[in-house]
Amino acid sequence: MLVTGPNGAGKTNLLESLHVATQGFSPRTRADAQLIRFGEHAGRIALQGMRGRSPLAVVVALRSREAKRVTVNGAQLRAAEQLRAEVSTLVFTPDRLAVVKGGPTVRRAYFDRVLSRLLPARATLPSDYGAAVVQRNAALRRVAAGLSTRAAISPWTERVAALGTDLVDARLETLNLLAPELAARAQELGLPGMRLEYAGAPPTASGLDSRLERDLERGTTGLGPHLDDVRIQSEDRDLREFGSQGEQRLAVLALLVAEAAVITERRGYAPLLLLDDVLSELDPERRLALARQVATRGQTLVTSTTADALPIEPAQLFAVTPGEVRPG
Repeated sequence: MLVTGPNGAGKTNLLESLHVATQGFSPRTRADAQLIRFGEHAGRIALQGMRGRSPLAVVVALRSREAKRVTVNGAQLRAAEQLRAEVSTLVFTPDRLAVVKGGPTVRRAYFDRVLSRLLPARATLPSDYGAAVVQRNAALRRVAAGLSTRAAISPWTERVAALGTDLVDARLETLNLLAPELAARAQELGLPGMRLEYAGAPPTASGLDSRLERDLERGTTGLGPHLDDVRIQSEDRDLREFGSQGEQRLAVLALLVAEAAVITERRGYAPLLLLDDVLSELDPERRLALARQVATRGQTLVTSTTADALPIEPAQLFAVTPGEVRPG
């Protein structure tokens, strides 16, 4: 599906509404009030479609100063975030280049989201581990302030080591699941030898204990997967340091299409792909390669200012003007 329109017409708003209605949150903001039209106090997004062979109807109701209300096939969800377990949606926006060009924090968050989609049984590991680190840090600060004894740190050290080991294992499994598809998709996009390298190791209780004095001095846990990184490589080059912006864009797109392929294989149906302003900085050859990749990956929505930016015939063409979406 290709959605066209001039800059500022509302193409990104349409894409954002699809993300909210399938994932429960916006890729642009976490402030729900910003999702409601200026001057209004409420909004509503309604979708109908198929999830595999089953019909799916989603309604998201927004109201100022209230939590979102979401129903799936008429049944209300306890929280909007539960939509992520119902529908898989992957999104590209220009700011996603930060996955490659940004710091380790951005990459950890990105790959932990991938982990939750590919390994749903272990989806809570990142948050569980993060909570354990917070508790250990609090214990460190209490001891440093003379409000507790060192014995209070030991249980959290064991907890951080155990959950940290499980998290590193899950991250490595996630990268291994992506690896074959990623290399193939990146090669087609003109980015040879693309691979992911995990920079870090499972923490141990003895390793954490060995740096206890430094952790007490700083009040933070200085070892563990909350400090690890994922290097995104093309052959021998780290694309964060030695990749052009075009190559970084291709790397993010290859990651997205590779994940879509793995989700399709593991769940039996393809995720929804949302590609915002993805074509403007690709040369014709790579536009064609990307178009061919997503054409066989379920439903994809692509936004562009002009219809001729897409080098293949879209299954559906829509034009956006302020406040209106109509067949193109």
